[in-house]
Amino acid sequence: MASKEEVLDKLKTGVVEYLEEEVKEAAQQGLDEGYDALELIMDGLAAGMEIVGDLYDRHEYFVPEVLMCADALYGGLDILRPHVPETEGGLNAQVVIGSIQGDVHDIGKNLVKMMFDVAGWEVHDLGRDVPLENFVEEQLKTDSEVVAMSAMMTTTMLGMKKVIQMIKDKNPNVAIMLGGAPVTQDVANLFGADGYAESAGNAVSEGIKMIGRLREMQNK
Repeated sequence: MASKEEVLDKLKTGVVEYLEEEVKEAAQQGLDEGYDALELIMDGLAAGMEIVGDLYDRHEYFVPEVLMCADALYGGLDILRPHVPETEGGLNAQVVIGSIQGDVHDIGKNLVKMMFDVAGWEVHDLGRDVPLENFVEEQLKTDSEVVAMSAMMTTTMLGMKKVIQMIKDKNPNVAIMLGGAPVTQDVANLFGADGYAESAGNAVSEGIKMIGRLREMQNK
């Protein structure tokens, strides 16, 4: 019998070293031992992907490695996700996500998307170089609680401010999260965003917090 720590470690290491088969085996082993599926996802798979994000930021991993790590992560996720109760982890929330118009960088956005995916959110991914009005249209169409935008250049970052204005004009009850290299908490505050994701790992917890704040405001 493997302890929970051993299984979590296998999942985490398997994702970081892109060992898809080992991740699948560890996921199945965790279920067979009766460990909590959501815990295996968050403290095993997602924790591994956070390390991958750090390695990418430090230029030790590049796009091909990140994609192989993602394959390993999704291999484990396919086995574990059916065992997560519907109400756990995702608050059954929806998020619209994309890289802002003029910005073709999407690796960071994809890591954040993956984290929301892992946490059981419904993700509407608009991709990269997304025209500003598409964020507004997609939010209205899906009634998503959160819109997450990413920018990697200061020139494209200014588009975020316009999108926030456009969305808030049509629907003030949407939480907007910003992320990307040039974006800081100060920028997010200045643009009128509701949250700021410093890394892929904290995007989901930030999203949950923002929804909590919105619900409190609506109940007042």
